[in-house]
Formats: sequence, structure tokens, C-alpha cells
Amino acid sequence: MITSLKDCQKKILENKKMKGFNTTDIKFELLCLYGEVNELFQAYLKDDVSNIAEELADVAIFLLGISEILNVDLETAIIEKIVVNEKRIYNENGSKLSTPAKKV
Repeated sequence: MITSLKDCQKKILENKKMKGFNTTDIKFELLCLYGEVNELFQAYLKDDVSNIAEELADVAIFLLGISEILNVDLETAIIEKIVVNEKRIYNENGSKLSTPAKKV
């Protein structure tokens, strides 16, 4: 049973290996991810509600697969980045003013 993003990462990579898909060429995977983001964008522009969720899932699958190939725990990275973003200060137009100094 899949219970975390890390489990999803492992399952996605297992499936890629089982199907004989690329698991080594990161540039190719990033290009495929870009293509999936474009398909999501096109579905959004067309207001194709029935396809948006599927395209979001494709984007997530490629991102999680790349994370597993690169041995990045994306769940932990996301949580850490949310904390960083919460501490950032922005001006009225949304531009970042500063990031508090990291504690050593």
C-alpha cells in the first residue's frame, strides 16, 4: 500500500523499470516533465476539466520519478521548503524582500 510520497517515488521507479522506460537520462525525464506541464496548460486553457486531473497526475508522476532517480526525498524537501516560504517576507506586489538568516 502507498502511504507517502516516498512510497509513490519507489512505486513509480519500479513501474518505469518494469516497463523498460528511461531511468537514467535526467535531461530526457525533465523534457518529458516539461511536455506534461504543457499538456496540463493546454487542458487548462481549453477548460477541459475532465483532463486537468489526469494531466496534474502525469506531472506529479514524472516529478516523483525524477526525485527517486536522483535519490531526493521529495516529501521532506517540500516540507522544508514550505517552512522557508512561510518565513519569507514579500512586498505588496509579491516580490521577495528578504529571507531570514539560517540558524547555524
